[in-house]
Amino acid sequence: MAMTGGGTGTAVGLHRVLEPAGVLPQAALRLDPDPRIRPDEVRIAVERLNLDAASYRQLHTAHGGDPDAIRAEVLRIIGERGKMHNPVTGSGGMLVGVVEEAGPDSPLGLKPGDRVATLVSLTLTPLEVTDGLAEWDGRSEQVPARGHAILFARSIAAVLPDDMPVPLALAVMDVCGAPALTHRVVSAREDGPVVLVLGAAGKSGSLSLAAARRAGASRVIGLVPTAEEEERLAASGLADAVVRADARDPVAVAAAVGEPADVTVVCVDVPGCEHGAILATAPGGTVVFFSMATSFPAAALGAEGLAADVTMLIGNGYVPGHAETALGLVRSEPAVRALFTSRTGSDSAE
Repeated sequence: MAMTGGGTGTAVGLHRVLEPAGVLPQAALRLDPDPRIRPDEVRIAVERLNLDAASYRQLHTAHGGDPDAIRAEVLRIIGERGKMHNPVTGSGGMLVGVVEEAGPDSPLGLKPGDRVATLVSLTLTPLEVTDGLAEWDGRSEQVPARGHAILFARSIAAVLPDDMPVPLALAVMDVCGAPALTHRVVSAREDGPVVLVLGAAGKSGSLSLAAARRAGASRVIGLVPTAEEEERLAASGLADAVVRADARDPVAVAAAVGEPADVTVVCVDVPGCEHGAILATAPGGTVVFFSMATSFPAAALGAEGLAADVTMLIGNGYVPGHAETALGLVRSEPAVRALFTSRTGSDSAE
């Protein structure tokens, strides 16, 4: 039965905020995941959650890698908050599921039976889990789950493609804002910029490398933390140069990169990488921060303290056409798909 009524703020989900009153769902401490929908909402039967990398790393570290403790913590957060909103990192992730019911006034164009990926954060998505996450081993960011989630009129979702496994499509859509904005920033420059990607062997990093090259970068450099990732990325051919350094060590990053880059894209899932990115970027250049582990005060004050004339952008995860851009890169770049598959596995998750 659909929930009736409307009013100011329903399109962005204000009616789902339980506390504190007056804030948007992302800023709320607690949301109402009532399965009854308003005329402009959509209810999704959840199949799989994808925790963002920074959140999963924090949970894994905090619980010493204990899968039972990680699972219990995720269940506690969802149960207490009515959404998956990690209180330490402030981040969430996204999900895959099947549309159960779409309100008659929903502008999302979804219909019952559509298998979709939500392209809005779990930090603002009303969510209830009903299976205790019994099928999740706690050892990866992708979480098989049963329950339901609610999308608002101002939410975003994409019907999953039928030409790739669900775990792969979910992993791609989780980070699809990164390559789309990288492409926009690089293509806006007419000088064929040098592009540096920190965390280049990861999901958003590998897509950003491919997007930068396609957008006209004259040279793309990938920075990674380990010898294993250096070898894997070099073999992929996605970067013109692969360098190794701890992205949290500004001097080491600058030394490894050498001549500063025109555009630096930060895709690292650990805190403390702001100053290295700024130091490795040329005057007049641009730094794009995609990591949810970024401290924006550290970035702003670090740039000031280094007298760095750089433009700093927050990757907000949404650029028009971002899902199709990222999926297109995976379809057309075998090296990108191979890097993703090595992380997600080849199962269909059907």
